[in-house]
Amino acid sequence: MRHDRVTANGIDFSYVEEGDGPLALLLHGMVETPHVYRHLIPVLAEAGYRAVAPSMRGFAPTQIPPDGSMRLADLVADANGLHEALGGDANAVIVGSDWGAYTTWGATAQAPDRWAKAVVATIPPARFLKPLDPAMIHKLGHFFFFQMAVAEQIVPQDDFAYLDWLWDYWSGSLPGVDLTPDLAAGKDAVRDPARLRLALELYRQNFPVQTYGTDRWEGGELLAELPTQPTLYLHGSEDPSTDRETLAKIVAALPTGSDGAMLEGVGHFPFIENPDEVNRRVRTFLTG
Repeated sequence: MRHDRVTANGIDFSYVEEGDGPLALLLHGMVETPHVYRHLIPVLAEAGYRAVAPSMRGFAPTQIPPDGSMRLADLVADANGLHEALGGDANAVIVGSDWGAYTTWGATAQAPDRWAKAVVATIPPARFLKPLDPAMIHKLGHFFFFQMAVAEQIVPQDDFAYLDWLWDYWSGSLPGVDLTPDLAAGKDAVRDPARLRLALELYRQNFPVQTYGTDRWEGGELLAELPTQPTLYLHGSEDPSTDRETLAKIVAALPTGSDGAMLEGVGHFPFIENPDEVNRRVRTFLTG
């Protein structure tokens, strides 16, 4: 893979790429890096795409945003700005997981002419988010913990032992899956305390305690619309934020040509927990 940099939306992005053809932009989550797409990138390149996976704003080695903004509106502007800066056209596709998924839902709705198709994993459209019952409140405990100032002291202790626990808690049940290389890369991307603070700001700025759950929540408006492009939605059976009934409703609400799949035994990291099945489904969807 080739490593390069590009300026988009006022941010200097580091990225990896492989292949030639229409742009395929791959957006990672927190705490992740482009490394999570190492299995998919060569598959997309072989399928005739220029697969580009940038490091998210604030995550090393991409630039720290001068204004400290990690707001979803800026992440969406980053994605659409990268389309412009990388020479994307109307045949470009976008892929996102975790925070990359939030960004993909927003980017496709905000700039539908830029993206021909979308692949989204792990985060359903906002209108299909399950109510926060006691089990989900427990499962999403990091959303609340990261709001605390003390998280900046606790998270990096013992080589980010909290992230070791969190990734294990959110992973699936497939045998032989080793998430260690991806988690190590994610830790390195936030070792600088300033970068760790920005990673936590993803939750503080986008799920503020004062407005989340009210009609004043900024994310509600940004994520209100569904894509108008054919979209593939992937979700792991061990990730409780979406069940099979909800998955069927999501696919039914998406545009003609869309599809979805519940990945058996997979948790919150489908691109590295079961890359063979995910790569097959993504390639078939994009090229079929």
